[in-house]
Amino acid sequence: KDTRGSPNTNPGTNSPSSTKARNTSKNGKNFHYITILRDPVSRYLSEWRHVQRGATWKASLHVCDGRPPTSEELPSCYTGDDWSGCPLKEFMDCPYNLANNRQVRMLSDLTLVGCYNLSVMPEKQRNKVLLESAKSNLKHMAFFGLTEFQRKTQYLFEKTFNMNFISPFIQYNTTRASSVEISEETQKRIEGLNFLDMELYSYAKDLFLQRYQFMRQKEHQEARQKRQEQRKFLKGRFLQTHFQSQSQGQIQNLSQNESQNPNPNANHNLTQNLIQNRTQNLIQNRTQSSSLNVSQKENRESQKQNPGQEQNDSNTSNGTNDYIGSVEKWR
Repeated sequence: KDTRGSPNTNPGTNSPSSTKARNTSKNGKNFHYITILRDPVSRYLSEWRHVQRGATWKASLHVCDGRPPTSEELPSCYTGDDWSGCPLKEFMDCPYNLANNRQVRMLSDLTLVGCYNLSVMPEKQRNKVLLESAKSNLKHMAFFGLTEFQRKTQYLFEKTFNMNFISPFIQYNTTRASSVEISEETQKRIEGLNFLDMELYSYAKDLFLQRYQFMRQKEHQEARQKRQEQRKFLKGRFLQTHFQSQSQGQIQNLSQNESQNPNPNANHNLTQNLIQNRTQNLIQNRTQSSSLNVSQKENRESQKQNPGQEQNDSNTSNGTNDYIGSVEKWR
């Protein structure tokens, strides 16, 4: 966060430049470095207004590589107790003002450039080293957010650390910095004084949005996978219930059959006996039919020879024909 040079966050003291983004304290607890960046022009104007109200960093030691800077390495921009009431032009004119490129300086490893000693290397090389160091440390942080994207910052924080805030972040578009009316020329000058912060913020914004999009896609994929698993589970439950119902129905049918016919072998033998008896009856009927036909033929021949017996034989023939008809009908 923009701590404005508090003693515990001075460059080189306890900054991510000198340690890993994830570290372990003496008591064995893990901790992470996080930060929130802000638009450089807005941040610069906000710090100026803060200084106007009497804020100072006299208590800040600015320890780097084991020692604080000398007065020659870090001169003061004012001579009094504070810089209250400072005009914006005077604030911008001080070449030692730590407000210039503060975000890069607080995120970079100052030991790489000799801390506050500007004579260690050329200014161009120094700026390049500081910017690359700040980008690297920012990239390897567990989390960072942007003041201009409060809701997205909250979303990323919650997803990164698996935590939820009680209430949603609110995006305030009206701040003390936004209330300052400056000319286009003044804005260009502020951007020039913070050219390293401008480049860092552009890099951070692109990386931030990439992380946000990645986390959103991951969330959608997890939700889609969860829905697929739920559908698969419900389908399995449906098939299981369906097969159980079928199995129970079959078991009930078998139970009913067993209760009605407790001896399946006896039922099978009974069926075979019925078939055999029916077959034998058919054979007997056919034999009787053939015998009756032969008897009728003999009677007709006998009637030709004995006409007097025609009436009695006729009665016998009628009874035989009735029986044969009933057999044929049955067949």
